[in-house]
Amino acid sequence: MEIRIVPLAAESLGTRSMCTYVETRDLKILIDPGASLGPRFGLIPHPKEYEALRRARKQLAYHADLASVVSISHYHFDHATPTYTDYLWNLCDPDVAKQLYKDKRVLAKDYRGIINPSQRRRGWMLKDRTEKLVQSFEPADGQIFSFGSTSLHFSEPVPHGENGTPLGWVLMLTVESGGDVFIHASDIQGPMLTETARMILDSKPDTVFLGGPPTYLSEYRVKKEAIAKAFVNMVLIAENVPTTILDHHLLREGKPQGFETAIIASEKAGHRVVTAAEYLGQENQFLESERRSLYKEYPPSKEFITWTKLPERKRMTIPPPQL
Repeated sequence: MEIRIVPLAAESLGTRSMCTYVETRDLKILIDPGASLGPRFGLIPHPKEYEALRRARKQLAYHADLASVVSISHYHFDHATPTYTDYLWNLCDPDVAKQLYKDKRVLAKDYRGIINPSQRRRGWMLKDRTEKLVQSFEPADGQIFSFGSTSLHFSEPVPHGENGTPLGWVLMLTVESGGDVFIHASDIQGPMLTETARMILDSKPDTVFLGGPPTYLSEYRVKKEAIAKAFVNMVLIAENVPTTILDHHLLREGKPQGFETAIIASEKAGHRVVTAAEYLGQENQFLESERRSLYKEYPPSKEFITWTKLPERKRMTIPPPQL
C-alpha cells in the first residue's frame, strides 16, 4: 500500500485509545494523540494497565517526533492528550502535551461549531494552551487538506454513537494517496447510524480503523437496539472493505460475539477483520476487561496499594508506582 498505517494504542493493546500513525510519501501524521484508562468494576486500573499506558505514551512520543501534522477527531482524553497533570487516568503532564503538539500543524474538530458543552470547553482549553507551541491550530470540519499527492478529507461532524447522544460529535478522517484510501473512524460506535456507514462505504476505502459499539454499556447507558444496529453496520462494512481494524469501545469486554460475526461476514467476502494488536502481528491484551482477575492473579505491591489510598487529587499529581 501507498499508505503505512501503525496503530499506536488501543483497547487490544491494553489502553483506551485509537491513536494511529500514518505515513505516505508526502506526509507523516499522528491521528488522535490520546491514550487513557478508566474506572471499571469499582476498581482503579491495575499496575499492568499503567504499564501498558506507559508503553503507549512512549509510542505516541516517538511517532510525534516523526510527524509534522496532528489531527484530532474530538476532545475526549483517549483521543486528545490534555495539557494539565493527570497521572491517575492519562499519565500525562504539561511536558507530555508539549512534546506531542509542539511545532505541529494541528487539524482539529472545531470547538466553536457542532459540539457539546464539555468538548467545547476542552477544545478551547487545548487551543488556548498550545497556541504558542503549535505551527497552527485549524478547524477541520468538512475540510480537505492537500500535501503533494496525499489528501486528508475530514467529514462533517457525525454523532458519537446514536443521534442525539450527549457525547457529542466526531470527525472521520479519510487519507488518500497513490490510489489507496484509509479511513480513521473513531467513536462512531459501530457505526450506530446507517448514514455514517454509508459515508464510509462511499469513499471505497482499502482499510478502515473502526471504533465498535460499547457493548459493556448495553441497557445501562446504551439501548440494546442501538447496539444491534451497530452490529448490522459493522457487518456491512466488513463485507465491503478489504481490511477492517475493529477496536476501541467494543473490546472493553474482550472479544464479544458481535466481533466474531463481523469476522465471519468478512471472510465470506474474502476480506479480513482484525484488532489493532492483530493488525500489528501482536497478541491481544484486553486488560480493562480482565481487571478483576488481574487484581487476583497479580496482587499489586504495597507501594501501589498505598498510592491507591491517597485522595484522588493527590493521585492525579503523583504517578503510580511502577511494576
